[in-house]
Amino acid sequence: MKKWLKPAVGVAGLVPAGLVTFKFLTGRLGANPIAEAMNQLGFWTLVLLLASLACTPLKTVFDWNWPVRLRRLLGLLAYFYATLHFATYLVLDQFFAWDEIGKDIVKRKFITVGFVAFVLLIPLAVTSTNKMVKRLGFPRWKMLHRLVYVIAVLGIIHFVWRVKSDYREPTIFAAVLLVLFAVRVFAWWRARSASA
Repeated sequence: MKKWLKPAVGVAGLVPAGLVTFKFLTGRLGANPIAEAMNQLGFWTLVLLLASLACTPLKTVFDWNWPVRLRRLLGLLAYFYATLHFATYLVLDQFFAWDEIGKDIVKRKFITVGFVAFVLLIPLAVTSTNKMVKRLGFPRWKMLHRLVYVIAVLGIIHFVWRVKSDYREPTIFAAVLLVLFAVRVFAWWRARSASA
């Protein structure tokens, strides 16, 4: 992998957040800028999450090693956007009104699912370092990080329930996730058949 690729992906991954911030501060996010900022940050969370999940299938299908080396970075960028998404809701939308936030999480199912996905994402980000892999042991670390598939499903459900009517984008995300699942299952089946 070229040495410049990882820094380039890292910088490129921060560009959408910079654009959202710039548009928000300059009044270019429409009539409801807080909701639009949350929508865009949530969108990029899913894009980066699915990009991180695509790394291993790309290696499986095309025998490319370089995507796997970007997987951790893409996952951390996804966590960064998820944090911004939640922070926008917490600070700008609710102004730290904890009672209202608690009611939202309990009563509004799309917020419940999104909150669960965000909470599950935290231990994955915390254990993303090489030291944590060694501390947990690779088998346990790998099992923990399989939660990313659950998180992706919850994120797409959150998106579907949030948009309510226009399901085109969530459908695309769901289709991509199904393809990634299919590649993983096929690779597992092929490896099991070969060892039988």
